[in-house]
Amino acid sequence: MATGPRYRVAFRRRREGKTDYRQRQRLLRSRIPRAVVRMSSKNTYIQFIAYDEIGDKVLASASSKELTKFGWTAPTGNLPAAYLTGYLAGLRAVKNDADEAVLDIGLRTPVKGGNLFAALKGMLDAGVDVPHGDEVIPSEDRLAGKHISDDLEAMIEEVKSRMEAD
Repeated sequence: MATGPRYRVAFRRRREGKTDYRQRQRLLRSRIPRAVVRMSSKNTYIQFIAYDEIGDKVLASASSKELTKFGWTAPTGNLPAAYLTGYLAGLRAVKNDADEAVLDIGLRTPVKGGNLFAALKGMLDAGVDVPHGDEVIPSEDRLAGKHISDDLEAMIEEVKSRMEAD
């Protein structure tokens, strides 16, 4: 490790590999709320965040853990659950007048047709305007869960109708 009077220690979150400050600065300069999508192996977390000098303000949020409230019985770490979490977050964001956002995927590598973009598709279907390319969004069959189970499609529609009623 470099030492000496001219060595500058990087920010803590950069050292921990949690934040890319150049990318964050680019997103903040747009002055549009960020749709922050974070994923673990079992859950998806989405927040709509607006920049404020004092500290970022969360406009709306959703977690795939909340899907059980709406009748979801399948695991919460799969692609249809990410889609429904994005849909739920999008509905909440539209209620709070966050009609547009820019996608913030953090340090994750974007994979065409992956869970991150399933969450994006859910936000788009809820009415949030997010700039994107159509080639990254998963196919309708994968969003409906046909690659997992045949009866998952009916559960997805039922959960979506309960979300809209809530």
